[in-house]
Amino acid sequence: MYEPIRKRRRFDDDEPRPRHRTDPSAFDERAGAEIDGPPDGDRWSTWDGAEHGPDPVPRWVVTEHAAVDTELGALKSGKEADVGLLERAVPGTDRRAVMAVKRYRTAEHRMFHRDAGYLEGRRVRRSRETRAMAGRTAFGRDLLAAQWAGAEFAALSLLWSNGVAVPYPVQCAGTELLMEFVGDPDGTAAPRLAQCRPDPDELCDLWHQLVDALLGLARHGLTHGDLSAYNVLVHRGRLVLIDLPQVVDVVGNPQGPDFLARDVRRIGEWFTAKGLPPEVGQPDTLLPELLVALGMGTSQA
Repeated sequence: MYEPIRKRRRFDDDEPRPRHRTDPSAFDERAGAEIDGPPDGDRWSTWDGAEHGPDPVPRWVVTEHAAVDTELGALKSGKEADVGLLERAVPGTDRRAVMAVKRYRTAEHRMFHRDAGYLEGRRVRRSRETRAMAGRTAFGRDLLAAQWAGAEFAALSLLWSNGVAVPYPVQCAGTELLMEFVGDPDGTAAPRLAQCRPDPDELCDLWHQLVDALLGLARHGLTHGDLSAYNVLVHRGRLVLIDLPQVVDVVGNPQGPDFLARDVRRIGEWFTAKGLPPEVGQPDTLLPELLVALGMGTSQA
């Protein structure tokens, strides 16, 4: 279950005030809330002005301008980003959606320890921004946070549009990414693959779903980049890939083939440890199959 959080609180005079959608002078220090904020919830919907997910937009996505966002609690805290649960609803109606909100950490609070290898092949147009990111200045680290959010949003949009099992990316604004929540309506998140104890038939089915997902990435020249049983969810028998900010262009990145081989080895170790029959699949045969899909191998057929 998610961890509940408080929706409102007062602020001391020496405590920094939160950012606002409009004029900061609209903040009422006595009440500790925005004058132009919604009567309920934490903020007005940020749909307007954000980058939106691909068409066709699923019916469950709430796009009304009158919608209100309410933080429901934390799901996961990581070194690079925090993931929480957010409800977007239209007051007075039954229109509501529970989503996962992923917020990449900014200069003061974040620490990407794997930037260099993953960012090879990614460039920005302005040399000042490139230098700032390379030097890890405060400005550069903020740019990196936004770039990671944008990279994950772009990868999810591409993969979802092409039928790969990933969450639907609802919107991206700066360092905040909203996406489909993989779990139950009451806020119970789907278990990670590492938490599952599938029987033999379920194990084989999950392996076939994994192969389909990895082939879907490979057909677009990509590999996950950090694949393991901890960033794969299983919801009611359906396998879903998550945590894709570091998605790697296997051809364009000099280390791409190494990332691909590591992805296959890590996830394959979990399946073989659970007893996947060799005749059903194994990492040694999956890697060549993916290389063929990438145009970097020769079919044995």
